[in-house]
Amino acid sequence: MDAPLYLRARVEGHLGRLLDEGPFLHSLTDALGSPLNVLLPQAITDNVARFRSVYRSHRLTGRVYFAHKANRSSALVRRLADEDPVTVGIDVASLEELRHALGGGFTGDRVLATGPKDPEFLWLAARVGATVSLDSMGELELLAGLVRGHDLPRVAVLVRLSGFEEGAGQGATATRLLSRRSRFGVPVRDAGELWQALERHKDAIEVTGIAYHLDTTDVAEKVRALEQCVLLMDQCHGRGLTPRAIDVGGGFGVGYVADAGEWENWTTALGEAVLGTRPPLTWRGHGYGLRNEGGTLRGAAALYPAHRRSAGPGYLDELLSATGPALGRPLSTLLLEHLHDLHIEPGRSLVDQCGLTLARVAEVRPLDAGHGPHLVRVAMNAGDMSLEEHGVLVDPVLLSRAPASESGPHSEPAGVHLVGNLCLEADLITRRLVHLPRLPRVGDLLAFANTAGYAMDFRAHHAQRQPGARTVAVERTGGAWRWCPDEDYWPITHPEGPPE
Repeated sequence: MDAPLYLRARVEGHLGRLLDEGPFLHSLTDALGSPLNVLLPQAITDNVARFRSVYRSHRLTGRVYFAHKANRSSALVRRLADEDPVTVGIDVASLEELRHALGGGFTGDRVLATGPKDPEFLWLAARVGATVSLDSMGELELLAGLVRGHDLPRVAVLVRLSGFEEGAGQGATATRLLSRRSRFGVPVRDAGELWQALERHKDAIEVTGIAYHLDTTDVAEKVRALEQCVLLMDQCHGRGLTPRAIDVGGGFGVGYVADAGEWENWTTALGEAVLGTRPPLTWRGHGYGLRNEGGTLRGAAALYPAHRRSAGPGYLDELLSATGPALGRPLSTLLLEHLHDLHIEPGRSLVDQCGLTLARVAEVRPLDAGHGPHLVRVAMNAGDMSLEEHGVLVDPVLLSRAPASESGPHSEPAGVHLVGNLCLEADLITRRLVHLPRLPRVGDLLAFANTAGYAMDFRAHHAQRQPGARTVAVERTGGAWRWCPDEDYWPITHPEGPPE
């Protein structure tokens, strides 16, 4: 029998301590049902502190904007609203996210409006004094018209750029800048036209900075873009515009798998399984983008790099420490020398270790007349916990309902297929064979760690009238874990303690 191919979760801090409280987590699902999302508001303040420590080490100023789309939680928003208003804000990408942020305690001057924008979204953002990140010339014209038409004060804007192409820059500062295409932002090649439009609308808008977001984990690509933004800021100042900040967006990443060796072993084994040199690792031979063409492995694995050498605050530090290829200076030094603020928009990385999703085991049965792996059905569907949809592969933590016996068939490591509660062949919690320390029993819990970033509610739905996951916030106070519904959490202490 081949050795189990584990992809054990990286768990730290509050999340690690919570996972040690099996009886408490069972009591929550007994009361509130399966699936259940559990959030740790305390953990998000720890992550803010880690990002701010990187700012301090590089002697930089600017704001950490939480990308709200990563999680719809009220508890997380309210906890962040209680942080330092000078250094912590929120990035909202819809009218309803803006309303939620304002209702959660954020004042308009701490809000950054991003994403596709309709007139209603822009009107409210302008009305409350939010900063608007403009994605196109059309948005600029629309916003300027709203400001004038409704006699609003000038609106602070960031202009979002994209398409950092070869040959950007001039003369001694010319450099090769290559980035993948994006549907967001004004291409750098149109910067001259953009500056003219901004000058034309100076009565309605105030340019406070330049922004970009690259959908990549490649540090070198982001280094080139940030350096070019420093040069473009000089162009703005030369035209009488006064931007002060560069916003580098998000994409700092999260490490989901604890052990690099386990990740390397699994991805190697996937290639071997696709080529047929070892038994399949997935349901019906799914290759995650890899394919066998006449004995040659083709394609690319569509997987998130679940083990990261550098992620979150560490990734930001790596970016700022890197040297720009054109100017030959560390990026943090360039920002300091030009007196620029640095804004970031972490989503996934700011809610790292901030939550988990619980699912009760509903059925365990063997496949193929008792041969091969078991099928484990959980009281949840793939939309309730969508790590798989984002290409994130990580094992759940098995929480026993009762102590496992020391011997017998349930005590040995087991490979299982995890399936959901919809009558659809495609309702797979994960397409791969998941190895657990033992075969689960009906009534056990599977705890999917680190789901607060995009995996809890980004794709959740109510197909077949199956219940969606409730969400609770938990904190350890007075030596005990206490919980309340997510919408009832406030970062204040009552004499009687948080509600239960």
